[in-house]
Amino acid sequence: MKILLTGANGYIGQRLLPLLIEAGHEVVCLVRDPRRFELPERLRPHVQVAQGDLLKPDSLQRLPTDIDAAYYLVHSMSGDGKDFFRLEQESARNFTEYLNRTTARQLIYLSGIANDRALSVHLRSRKGVEKQLGAARAALTVLRASIIIGSGSASFEIIRDLVEKLPVMVTPRWLNSRCQPIGIRDVMFYLTSVLGTEACYGRSFDIAGPDVLTYREMLLRLAEVRGYRRYIVTVPVLTPRLSSWWLFLVTSTTFSLAQSLVESLRNDTVVDPKRSIAAVLPHECMGYRAAVELAFQRIEQNEVVSSWSDALSSGVMPRNYMDHIQIPQHGLLTDRQTLRFRRDPQQVLQNVWSIGGDRGWYKVDWLWRIRGLMDKMVGGVGLRRGRRSPTRLRAGDPLDFWRVLVADKASRRLLLYAEMKLPGEAWLQFRIFDHEDGSHTLEQLAAFRPQGLAGRLYWYSLVPFHFIIFKGMIENIVQYEAPEQAAALA
Repeated sequence: MKILLTGANGYIGQRLLPLLIEAGHEVVCLVRDPRRFELPERLRPHVQVAQGDLLKPDSLQRLPTDIDAAYYLVHSMSGDGKDFFRLEQESARNFTEYLNRTTARQLIYLSGIANDRALSVHLRSRKGVEKQLGAARAALTVLRASIIIGSGSASFEIIRDLVEKLPVMVTPRWLNSRCQPIGIRDVMFYLTSVLGTEACYGRSFDIAGPDVLTYREMLLRLAEVRGYRRYIVTVPVLTPRLSSWWLFLVTSTTFSLAQSLVESLRNDTVVDPKRSIAAVLPHECMGYRAAVELAFQRIEQNEVVSSWSDALSSGVMPRNYMDHIQIPQHGLLTDRQTLRFRRDPQQVLQNVWSIGGDRGWYKVDWLWRIRGLMDKMVGGVGLRRGRRSPTRLRAGDPLDFWRVLVADKASRRLLLYAEMKLPGEAWLQFRIFDHEDGSHTLEQLAAFRPQGLAGRLYWYSLVPFHFIIFKGMIENIVQYEAPEQAAALA
């Protein structure tokens, strides 16, 4: 089958794509910017990349029309209120109009369980999107899920943050709401199994794991898996806004995502037996504990395929951030450090590739943490997002409060673009050069393009800290020996 996949850059899309290829399908991936869509070599012969923006109908005119089915995996947990609702509906309406010009027989949409009467804005928006997509000539199949548990999922990472950082939690009342979590592996099973299954055409199903839990129980069970003893005190005084700030400051989530989650968590998201998919596609889903254990196993094995923070909506990046793939030549304030060395350049390059996350920033990490906290306090992303993998980087990856623009090991160049809130734009670049005498040079360039007087004052106020941080940083990158490197030399 020829399948159009929207949301191919997202948490679900990145995991679904290889499964569709392995099943023998030809896939067209719809992305806003092909430059930030990195395909593994083994998938490239089977994938066509199409550029388009669902909020710009004219950009959809060039999309292929000879498709057999489509997945609509476009969700946004950033934004709120009427504008958010309107944009979601507009996006779905534009996609439906495009789909009606194609030969598609089936449209598959991953939504959220919405069986309560008084729904949050985001759950109402999901139902509104279902209605818009229902106007397509292709048969609509809707899969409604509760909390998705998997390495890199927003829900899992927030629960993990809370448990690992807070021995005692003072929590709002929504922790007593009930949900029916489902493992990401089971979500993938249903997404692939409904494809081409005519018994699923024109129907909506609830999908979930076997356990009905409160959010409080989810926190405590994850603590058991990790071997922690945690105490939870529920209080009635935390308003939705205060609860959002609480989540935002304690976890790695953004404020807009925290706000959306808190609003949605007041609803029970439990399967309606009349909507259960079990009668059509019998399948034994893993329980919550098994899904959590599998997620940690993937993290420990460095096999996190995708993360919620991969999406641009997870930060404050402009959607055209790939336009900054080269550092501008003019109007910049810079700090350039170089260091000549005779060590194996591959070891130094690996140190560069391991920067941030658990490894840290090689010099006065406490200052970086303070800067991350300051960014959090003004609504930025902070440092808690970490990185997808401790040793591997690819273009588009989040890296603490940076976004990777270039990760080219062949040319030995890493370029980062700041996602933190700044009175200007910032880049951080590392490059390694060779010399004829067999030595090498590591170049470290911090560049800032200020916006007005505030930007210049910001940069010059940090110059004393730059002197401490950047000089020591490049020296430590060159000299650092990872445990496995030290063992190899022993």
